[in-house]
Amino acid sequence: MNQAEKLKRLKERYGKTKTANRFGAPGQEGSTARKPGANAPGPGPGRARMLGGGRPKNSKGTILRLLGYLEGDTPKLILAFACIVLNTLGTLLGAYLLRPIINTYIVPTDGSRGDPAGLAKALALMAFVYLVGVGANYLQARIMLTVAQTALRRLRTDLFGKLQGFPVHFYDTNSNGDLMSRFTNDVDAVGMMLSNTLIQLLAGILSIAGTLLLMVYTNVWLTLVTLAMIPLMMKAGGAVAKRSHKYFSAQQASLGAVNGYIEEMIAGQKVVKVFCHEAAAQEEFDLLNGDLRDNQIRAQFFGGIMGPVMGNLSQVNYSLTACIGGLFCIFCNFDVGGLTVFLNFSRQFSRPVNELSMQVSNVFSALAGAERVFAVMDEEPEPKDDADAVALEPVKGHVVLDHVTFGYDPGQVILKDVSLYAKPGQKIAFVGSTGAGKTTITNLLNRFYDIQGGSITIDGVDIRHIRRDNLRENIAMVLQDTHLFTGTVMENIRYGRLDATDEEVIQAAKTASAHSFINRLPQGYQTMLEGDGANLSQGQRQLLNIARAAVSHAPILVLDEATSSVDTRTEKHIEHGMDRLMADRTTFVIAHRLSTVRNANAIMVLEHGEIIERGDHGELLAQKGRYYELYTGLSELE
Repeated sequence: MNQAEKLKRLKERYGKTKTANRFGAPGQEGSTARKPGANAPGPGPGRARMLGGGRPKNSKGTILRLLGYLEGDTPKLILAFACIVLNTLGTLLGAYLLRPIINTYIVPTDGSRGDPAGLAKALALMAFVYLVGVGANYLQARIMLTVAQTALRRLRTDLFGKLQGFPVHFYDTNSNGDLMSRFTNDVDAVGMMLSNTLIQLLAGILSIAGTLLLMVYTNVWLTLVTLAMIPLMMKAGGAVAKRSHKYFSAQQASLGAVNGYIEEMIAGQKVVKVFCHEAAAQEEFDLLNGDLRDNQIRAQFFGGIMGPVMGNLSQVNYSLTACIGGLFCIFCNFDVGGLTVFLNFSRQFSRPVNELSMQVSNVFSALAGAERVFAVMDEEPEPKDDADAVALEPVKGHVVLDHVTFGYDPGQVILKDVSLYAKPGQKIAFVGSTGAGKTTITNLLNRFYDIQGGSITIDGVDIRHIRRDNLRENIAMVLQDTHLFTGTVMENIRYGRLDATDEEVIQAAKTASAHSFINRLPQGYQTMLEGDGANLSQGQRQLLNIARAAVSHAPILVLDEATSSVDTRTEKHIEHGMDRLMADRTTFVIAHRLSTVRNANAIMVLEHGEIIERGDHGELLAQKGRYYELYTGLSELE
């Protein structure tokens, strides 16, 4: 694979989406739980989906959508617009006052001597006019800063709210780093446009219009000379802007890819070091970083040359106007004050044109970022509950799978006509090779995905007719990979049920056999955990995870290889906690260590999405089939 192909693969993997094949094909099944930032492939439709990036397809629609976030501050926007008008009028009027000052008090047109006293008064008036403009400019800057940050708050709130409503497979098929880049870099680019660029655009348009009117009033012919340069300036600016637009979009996409790669490498640094992958990681990062550098150079170059190009054309325009204006003063009796004012207007006319041109790069960067943000917000959320959806109260825990057929990719069936039942309080175990469909069954119980055939019922009610929040609050999960949030031990356990009292949290910890080690922590239950509980052992983190499930009081429990990553001694300690947790609960257990499922009421042996054997431990050993081979070591789980 050459460097270009490798770079393309890396950008597709980290800049847009994750490879969507973890559950998308037989033999690649695993737990949906993973540590935050773990950028492992996840379940999905079988093909990675693109989220934004590239050139915006609808700049007008994006702009209108962004302006919609300003609607709540209409009075402030009106006041800011009034300040812009006042500032523009102050600037234009102050500049025009120079003509009567020169013609009346410095070089009188009637040949008389100058008037120092009158000059002082005129200069004081000019200073007052400029001062009013400066005050108005300061006020509008403060107002727009508040308005822009309020709009960004709404945008972030909407984006975060959308993320909470997305189904599980969205996170399994999109790079965490790229999503974070949309929250930070892309939203910041939008904020810069709203707080600065938008005002400069409005002020520039007003300034151009006002200056043009005063130029026409001062001298029509010189105005035509100045306007003759405008098409050339616009053509030059448009040519630069077209290239700039493309490269700023590429820059945002490359930045997302770099963020995604860095985020994954930091999260998986132990694995990188264990397998001596440092050199390969450095090489891949250099490719992504080099691509970002190249795109940033192009974007910043074309964004940066806009000012010099327009500035040089403005200087040409100024020089040409000065030469022709001087001839008008000599041969056409044009007053010196008028020429001075017009030259000032000529430069002032070019200045907002230059500023508007220089803001093009910010606009394109913001539009590229905004479209990436809106691409996430426009993703399909988790479907709403049916109109007739009910809340089961109380849930007894009678679970039935009746001829269930399911595939993450419609072309690849994972579960084939699976039927089983679990009575309240029973323990059902799933064993089988990796990719057989064990975790898929638990995903379907929580309605992380909807089945294509058959039905799943709880207490006789199809789960598609149960409210999702009610369904999930009645199913507690203890997964192989734990996740602890930044906060105290007490808060992390209470995450299982936010209204749990301190006494209930402590009782849940005792149930999970976690109480003793928590008391040995520096501040006990008030010990602050950071970095996903990095200061705890894997077994301790798992005990907190079990305590979190215990405090939920959910009548249905899912244990997905909860002890596979700990040592035997810790496993025994965790099993004691799980035994107490499973009491009076309907429990589904997925385990590679078959010793942990011997006391199950029923064991389901799955292969290639089908249940090939079922029964308790003794019955399956007596059959001397697949389970017997696995248990006695004649075959291995692959």
